[in-house]
Amino acid sequence: MEFSSEANQRIARLAAHLQPQMEESSILRRADCRAKGGSPGFKVAILGAAGGIGQPLAMLMKMNPLVSVLHLYDVVNSPGVTADLSHMDTGAVVRGFLGQPQLESALTGMDLVIIPAGVPRKPGMTRDDLFNINAGIVKTLCEGVAKCCPNAIVNLISNPVNSTVPIAAEVFKKAGTYDPKRLLGVTTLDVVRANTFVAEVLGLDPREVNVPVVGGHSGVTILPLLSQVKPPSSFTPEETEYLTNRIQNGGTEVVEAKAGAGSATLSMAYAAVKFADACLRGLRGDAGVVECAFVASEVTELPFFATKVRLGRTGAKEVYQLGPLNEYERVGLEKAKEELAGSIQKGIAFIKK
Repeated sequence: MEFSSEANQRIARLAAHLQPQMEESSILRRADCRAKGGSPGFKVAILGAAGGIGQPLAMLMKMNPLVSVLHLYDVVNSPGVTADLSHMDTGAVVRGFLGQPQLESALTGMDLVIIPAGVPRKPGMTRDDLFNINAGIVKTLCEGVAKCCPNAIVNLISNPVNSTVPIAAEVFKKAGTYDPKRLLGVTTLDVVRANTFVAEVLGLDPREVNVPVVGGHSGVTILPLLSQVKPPSSFTPEETEYLTNRIQNGGTEVVEAKAGAGSATLSMAYAAVKFADACLRGLRGDAGVVECAFVASEVTELPFFATKVRLGRTGAKEVYQLGPLNEYERVGLEKAKEELAGSIQKGIAFIKK
């Protein structure tokens, strides 16, 4: 019985996986067969992978074709999450790491480290209430990064981002590994919300809308620049006020709707993956990859500020200026800077105390 050449190739491909020692003369040489873990791509670690953000984030990263190896670290439940995700038929190889003694193994050789670790906000809890718990967690994890993968790009999600990014910077400075371009506070959820809420008001598909959001990542420090929306649009003073407030309080909206069952985890995981994917495309050398992020900055007098950044092989290759602001945004900027200054100082003081 005659096999078509396509069928022969399929058989050879199967055989190559079952018997990797096949002869070079086979229809499909071993070099053309992707052995497990041999897919081209980047090594990514998620620290806090068993949490409310960590699990959906891990699943979405397992689906990302730019990821070849995915390390999942947490202090609880990471073996179960790892086993579950390892059954997905996507290219990334998943490995789990449990508890402090395995942190270094989880981090060694990583290109990108995503940190959603920490406790979530509960109803009635301010972002400052989170501070003391999450600050200690971020400090420990960043000490591990400094030791095991000092050249990795770090995407920091743990709240309050306005304080945890300065904490991470101080940890890296102490270790002598600080590169401001490689430390990125993830504010993408503010942009994702802004795109969604503005699209609702304009009657557009949110995928067609791009709203720059600058400042920080909580309350009044979140400043959507509605005057710079793409496609160019104009808003009434009432619409501007409504949209700005809704974008600034998006997190509280979800906390209250979940009524004690958590905070924004699914939309946060989506936003984190959107940003991580942009970082990986930057690492790959793609041109014109621009996202908003909370980074070391000279755009204002503050040491950290969220603006648009161009991502490249070394992280934030270029930090963009704010561009023209209208009167409403100029007033908002002053309010944002005032609160942000205190949050940044609080983070720095935590390490220096």
